Amino acid sequence: MKFATIKTTSPDGELILVSRDLSAMAKVLDIAPTLQYALDNWKECEAALEERYQLLNAGKLSFSQPLDAMTLGAPLPRAWQWLDGSCFLNHGHLMQKAFHLDPIEDADKFPLMYQGAGDSFCGPTDDLIVADVNHGADFEGEFGVITDAVPMGATPQQAASAIRLIVMLNDISYRALGPREMKTGFGFVQAKGATAFAPIAMTPDELGNNFRNFKVQLDMVIHRDGKKFGSPHGGEMHFGFDQLISHAALTRKLNPGTVIGSGTVSNEDPAVGQACIAELRAKEMIANGAPNTPFLTHGEVVTLKATDHTGRSLFGEIRQHVVVENYNV
Repeated sequence: MKFATIKTTSPDGELILVSRDLSAMAKVLDIAPTLQYALDNWKECEAALEERYQLLNAGKLSFSQPLDAMTLGAPLPRAWQWLDGSCFLNHGHLMQKAFHLDPIEDADKFPLMYQGAGDSFCGPTDDLIVADVNHGADFEGEFGVITDAVPMGATPQQAASAIRLIVMLNDISYRALGPREMKTGFGFVQAKGATAFAPIAMTPDELGNNFRNFKVQLDMVIHRDGKKFGSPHGGEMHFGFDQLISHAALTRKLNPGTVIGSGTVSNEDPAVGQACIAELRAKEMIANGAPNTPFLTHGEVVTLKATDHTGRSLFGEIRQHVVVENYNV
């Protein structure tokens, strides 16, 4: 099944089903008014949602409507918990080499993860609002999952069965604010902006073979102001989402609606580009001793989409205009 959320006056919006080809939608207020409600009551809602989804795809719903992407917010506009990993080891290796940092011990055995703010996610066309251009605003193309309830101490196998939905996201970072917060050992607060999500959240069966080993086997295609920035593949993720969920649940249970991100998609092959500005700057530092590429500034447009081998976009597109609040024309 494919889901989206229409923006309403409610902070949780209104849940809809979206056809497989992303052309049509159907309301499901009588089954589940919001995505969080559906996640909280998955066993009771799943069969009815699946039946309506099949009718939608068959063109047999009299109340279906064309999908208007401009009306959509994040699939889950706010979450009980947002946990983000850093599971593409190539990204970490480049950062360490560029900044002459010591390797993080056992980073290939234990996932890196921090807890971010899940109280107000951005939709796919919401502006990327930056408080100060000097904060070093950066995009980060990632994949993620939304879970059902996960018991404390869940094994990766148990965790895998709790994956309800797969999503694509743009995790905003402020690179000038990160170093000080990292030194404290308390995690990110100021260095992370509001995360934006592609409009579609889908059940794992919709991806089929493109979700092998609990990793999203798709290209993350990013453009900055209309110019191709990168198309790294999600398959190089070192840990699967089953392992990430199990890691997060080692000492506590996870509630339905917990969102877990992969970290910046990154590949060893430099020809595919990258999914964040910081990684390109790191490559420039390694090659030339100094970075050349600036961070985001007012008026730029960032687009992200995930495509399969045919070039088909599966989650819809994130398209954000950068608005710097202290920008002077």
